[in-house]
Amino acid sequence: MNEVIMTLDEVAEYLKIKKKTLYNLVQQGKLPGFKVGGAWRFKREDIDLWIEERKRDTPRRRED
Repeated sequence: MNEVIMTLDEVAEYLKIKKKTLYNLVQQGKLPGFKVGGAWRFKREDIDLWIEERKRDTPRRRED
C-alpha cells in the first residue's frame, strides 16, 4: 500500500486554489481530509476522486 498523503499547502497548489479557500472547503465537509496533530492531511486518491465527482456533477455546455 503506497498511499500519498498531502498537506494543506500541497493540496492548495495541486488544485490551484488559495489555502483559505481549501481550508473553508474542508471545514464545511465539502472536501475529504483528516487531522493529524491538529494539521489537515489529505489522501491524494481521495482528492483525485473528489475531482472526478466534481467533473461529473458539472453541467457541460453543448457545442453545436
